[in-house]
Parts: sequence; C-alpha cells; structure tokens
Amino acid sequence: MKSGLQRRLLLLLLFPLGTFALVSIYFDYQTAGNVALQKDQQLLRLIPLLADSVVAPGVAPEKAPVMLLAPAIDDFLKGRPGFAGFRLADAEGDFLAGEAWIPELLPATHEPEFHSIEYNGVTYRIAAQRTKTRAGELIVQLADGSDPRQQWVRSVLFKVLLPNLILVVAAGFAVNWAVTRALKPLIELKDAVERRSPRDLSAIDPLATPAEVQPLVTALNRLFDLVNDQAEGQRRFVADAAHQLRTPLAGLQAQVEAWAQAAKVAQASGSDGAVTLSADKIIKLRNATRRTSQLANQLLALSRADASATASQPTQRVDLKDLCESILPLHLDAATRKGIDLGLEARPAQVSGYEWLLRELLGNLVDNAVKYTPPGGTVTIRCGPVASPEATAGGGTHEGVGAGQGRWGVFLEVEDDGPGIAPHERGMALQRFYRVQGTVGEGNGLGLAIANEIARVHHSQLELSDTAIGPAGPFGLRVRLSL
Repeated sequence: MKSGLQRRLLLLLLFPLGTFALVSIYFDYQTAGNVALQKDQQLLRLIPLLADSVVAPGVAPEKAPVMLLAPAIDDFLKGRPGFAGFRLADAEGDFLAGEAWIPELLPATHEPEFHSIEYNGVTYRIAAQRTKTRAGELIVQLADGSDPRQQWVRSVLFKVLLPNLILVVAAGFAVNWAVTRALKPLIELKDAVERRSPRDLSAIDPLATPAEVQPLVTALNRLFDLVNDQAEGQRRFVADAAHQLRTPLAGLQAQVEAWAQAAKVAQASGSDGAVTLSADKIIKLRNATRRTSQLANQLLALSRADASATASQPTQRVDLKDLCESILPLHLDAATRKGIDLGLEARPAQVSGYEWLLRELLGNLVDNAVKYTPPGGTVTIRCGPVASPEATAGGGTHEGVGAGQGRWGVFLEVEDDGPGIAPHERGMALQRFYRVQGTVGEGNGLGLAIANEIARVHHSQLELSDTAIGPAGPFGLRVRLSL
C-alpha cells in the first residue's frame, strides 16, 4: 500500500508543484529579460544626450572636454549612485573624462554596441557609440549596474532556485503527511485482512471503512460468502457421504467378519486347499472392509473437525484426566493382542475447548501409536499442567487451567517406542493422506491430519519429537498438544 498507492499520490501531487516551480523560474527570467530590454532602450536614448553634453573641446594642456550634463543624464547618474557612470574617449580610445574603471571599447562603426562587464562584484551593462560631438569624433560609453537580467543570472540560486526548492520540499513533507493520514484507514484495513487466518472468512464491517472503498469491501464480503458457501457445501457433501457409507459398511463388515471367523474354523479343522484359498481371500476382504470403514469414519471426523464448522459452537470445560481415563479402555484389547504395554500417567488438568473433538484427537493418536508400535512395545498416555512461558510473562490466570494454576498451561501427550518419524517427514506427516515412508500396516494417512486439524481449532498445533536415542539412532514418537 505504502509503496504503491501512496507513492503514486505523492508523485501526482509533487509533479505539478515542481512544474509550477519551473514555470515560475521561467516567468521570472522572462520578466527580467523584458526589464533588461527596456534598460538597453533607455541607454540607447541617453547616448545621444551624453554626446550633446559635450559643449567644447578641452583646453590645453587638459584633454578633458568642457561638459554640461543634460538633465536626463544627470538624473540617470544621481538616481543610481555607485551603479552608473560614463566614459568619454577620443577616436583612438584614449580616456578623456568620466569613470576610469569603465573599460576601453572601440566600436568599428557609428552604430551603438552593448557589452556586459563585471566590476567590484556588480555586472554592468555598457552602451558604446562612436559619434560626432562639439569636441570632434568621440567614443561615448554609458554604464548601468542595475540591469535585472544580469543580476538575476548571478542571484538565481538564492533568490529563485533556493526558495522554490524549499517550497517544493516543504510541500512534499506536507503532502506526505496528508496522504499518510488520508490512507491510514486503507492501511489499517490491509493490516486487518493480512492478520486474518486463512480460514477466517467472516464479513468486514463496511461502515468501519472510508466511503470510497466501501464498494470494494462489499464485493469482498460477497466473495467471502461465496467461498464460505462453497466450502460449507463441500463439508456437507463429505460428511453426508461418510455418514451414508457408515451403515452399509458396518453391515458389510459384520458379514465379512462372520465369514472370516467361519473360514478360520474350517481352516483349523483341516479342510482342503480350496477352502484354505477361500479363507485367505475372505481375510483379505475383511481387511479391505475394515480399512474402508475406518476411512469413512475418519472422513466424517475430519469434516466435523473443520475450524469453520466449530466456530459457532460454544466451548466447555474439559477434564483431561477423565478424558484420558475414558480413552484407555477403548484401546486395551488392540494393545493386548500385540502384547503392547498401554499405560496412563494423568494428572488433574482442565482446559476450555470442545470435548468431543479432543476425544477424537486423543483416540486417533492412541490408535496410531498402538497400530505402528511393534509387538512387545510400550505406549503411554499423559496429561497434566505444564509451565507456560506466555502465561508467566503475562502474569495472569491461564484460561485453560483450573483454579490455583494461573501461571500454568496444560498438555495432552501420547508416547510410543515404535519406529518414529524422521524429522524431515514430520511436517508432511500432518498432511492428509500422507503415509510415512517404510510404514508397515494398514492406514489411510488421516489420523495425524485429523488430530492436527483439531489442534488448530483449539489455537494450537501438534509437536512431534523423538522418544529416545538408541544404538541405531533416535526412535519412538512423542506427539504433544499444548493448550
């Protein structure tokens, strides 16, 4: 904004000022030239009067002729004391009378000539003419130091350029201040839009903006509404599709589970190879059905976890210890089947948030940990208060902590001793449908993405780190949510 519209306004306003300054200089020079031309014409009229002022030739041994200055010549000399003078010389240019500092000029004809000289810091305009007088042919010279054009050329820096430059600079500061003040509402609007989250498409108040940009704000609000409607339609479609898939998939999964169980019994009773082949196909079909059912449930959870979908819902006080204790039994059977030690280290902690979303987040993290931890491994669920640098610096009561925990935050954490995630893949692991390279087991790449989406709803983010370092390097994964 500042380098674009503001600079353009400054240039558009300062350019006319600079043009006016140049025009002013030009007219000053033209005015001085007109006055100088009038001065030349005045000298041209006075030259014959100066020649007529010679009434007789000089008497020996004096060379100076006898003179009686005409009234006009006398007024001219007295009206410019120190800035006017005359010089009389014979036909060869030898000085006869007047001012000795006026240089010797020898006109070749009887036509008047004009010259400019500088003496004692003053520029003089000199008119010289060879003419006949009562003392014979003389060279008559008349000097005028009040020529405005000659003085203008000398004093142009201090009397014309410098004042105009100061005027332009002062006008530039004034215009810059005025433009900055005038554009302040636009800059504040730009900053407000830049500070918005990419998911915040709420309308901008048109009455809080200048009248000139209110049509633009109205158009932006209309665009926000269209994008919101489109996103809401997509969310509804995903949620509806996932929801409609859950019932038939659940029935299909129940049927396949029954077939798989029957196939296992037949296989255990020593049936022929055809039955064994059929049992293998049914088990593969069961696994595919489980993955499809899990994908439908995760898509539904992802749609429900969208930040826009929860914006209008009120938050509530969530007891994290109770939440962890309720999640643990849901995954004990899966952990027991793999011989995984599933433990809980929970301390009392409360936070303001969405209980059903935090339950979904914790469930996804525990499910991932149990799924990818090798048999005989360990998975630990933790929660509790933790020192919060921001809360400590603020010195106030942290919103998400119970009474008596004003300088503390809270955390949820799931830790395992599985293969872990390489540091360069942790950012991508939070993206949808991304599976870490070398991952063994079933999965759709949505578990961490759903958990991260829920973390964003609670104005936080997941922190991934190693659990420990062994002989082969770091291993295990610790996923923490700080609130």
